[in-house]
Amino acid sequence: MNEWGVIAPGYTGPRVRVAFFAEILTEGLDGAIRTMYQLIDRIDDSRFEFLFIYGEGPENIKGHQSMSVPHVSLFVNSGYSLALPVLAESRMKHALRKFAPDVVHIATPSLLGNFGLNYARQNGLPVMTIYHTHFISYIDYYFKHLPFLINSTRQLVVARHKLFYNQCDRIYVPSESMKVELAEMGVQAHRMQIWKRGMDAGLFSPQKRNKKALRELTCNDNPTVLFASRLVWEKNLETLFEVYDGMQNQNPVVNFVIAGDGSALKACKTRMPHAVFTGKVGHGQLSVLYASADIFLFPSVSETYGNVVLEAMASGLPCVIADGGGSADFIEQGINGFKCRPYDAADYIEKISLTLANPLLAAQFAQKGLEYSGRLNWDDLAADYFDCLRELALNPLAETELEVAG
Repeated sequence: MNEWGVIAPGYTGPRVRVAFFAEILTEGLDGAIRTMYQLIDRIDDSRFEFLFIYGEGPENIKGHQSMSVPHVSLFVNSGYSLALPVLAESRMKHALRKFAPDVVHIATPSLLGNFGLNYARQNGLPVMTIYHTHFISYIDYYFKHLPFLINSTRQLVVARHKLFYNQCDRIYVPSESMKVELAEMGVQAHRMQIWKRGMDAGLFSPQKRNKKALRELTCNDNPTVLFASRLVWEKNLETLFEVYDGMQNQNPVVNFVIAGDGSALKACKTRMPHAVFTGKVGHGQLSVLYASADIFLFPSVSETYGNVVLEAMASGLPCVIADGGGSADFIEQGINGFKCRPYDAADYIEKISLTLANPLLAAQFAQKGLEYSGRLNWDDLAADYFDCLRELALNPLAETELEVAG
C-alpha cells in the first residue's frame, strides 16, 4: 500500500469482503442491472471477496459466493419481483456471520435493502449504495386511478428515502439533477457523490450504421424516429402516443420504430398501429437501430440516468428527449440535442421536424453527442467504485467524523 492508501499492483494483503444486496440480478434485465454487472465483471478476486444476496437471479453470480432468497412477482410491473428477507432471515444472518464483511453495498431501499442496512448498522459496518431507480417518479403513473393517494404516497416515499439514505455512508448519484432532488428530500449532501455511467464505444458506435437492415424493417426509406425502452407506463408513453399521432400527417412521412417489451406493449400497438415494433432486442440489434435511425425520441422523466439516451449519443443518433429526469443532464440545448417540455407533444414534434429538416444541425448533434459519450469510461468508473469500497473498509469512521465536522 502506498502513502495515499492505494493498493499497488501485486498487493497480497487481506482482501476486502463486500456483502452485496440486490433485489434482482438477472443479467441484462434493465439499465440498473447492467450497471451492476459492469462492476461485477470487473471484480479483482485478488483484492476483493463478494457475497451476493439477492431475490431473483441466476444460481451463481459469476463464480462468487451467492445466496438467493424467496421473492414474489410484482403485479404492477411484469418481469420484476420483490425479495422477502423475512423468509430467509436466519440463513442470511448465518451466511453473513461466516463471511464477516468489511463493507455492505445495497442496491435498492427495498425490504432486502433495509435488512442489509440494519445488519450493517448493528455490526458497525460502512454502507455504500448506488441510486439506480427514481421510484418517486413512478407514483403519478401507478396511482393515476387513485389520485387521492398520490400526495400521501409521495410523502411516505420521501420520508423513507430520507431515513434510508441518511444512514448510508456513500451514495453514488448519477446526475446533478438527481443529487438536487435527493437533497430537496432531505438527504444529506455530504453523503452523495456524482458517479455517472460508462459507455461501451465498441458496442454502440456510428460504425454499426446499416440502412439496408433498417429498410428491411420499415419497408421504406422514410426518416425513422426510434424509441427504445421497456414499455411501461412510467416511461411517459401517453406523450409518446401524442407525438406519434401528431406526426402521422407530416411530410415526409416518418417511421416510428419501437424497440422493447413490457406490460404496456399491447396498449402501445393499439395506440400506434402504423409503428414498427421489434419486441425485446439484444444489444447487437439495438446498436444497429441506434446507428441507422434519424432521431432518438425519449419522453421519459422517470430516469435516474437514462442509459438509452447515452447509447443513442454514442451511436451518432441525434436525441430529442424530455427536459426532466437524469437524462436531461446529458443534453446542452441546441448544441448536442434538444430537450422538450416533458408532456408537451407539440414541443417534441417541432424539434423533431426541425432536426430532420436541417442536416447540418443533425450532424452537429451527432458529433457533439459522440464527444460527450466518449468521455465516459467504464474502467475508470469501476476503479472509482472499488477505491470507494476499499476506503470505506479501511476507514469506516471517516463518514461519521465528516458528519460531526459538518
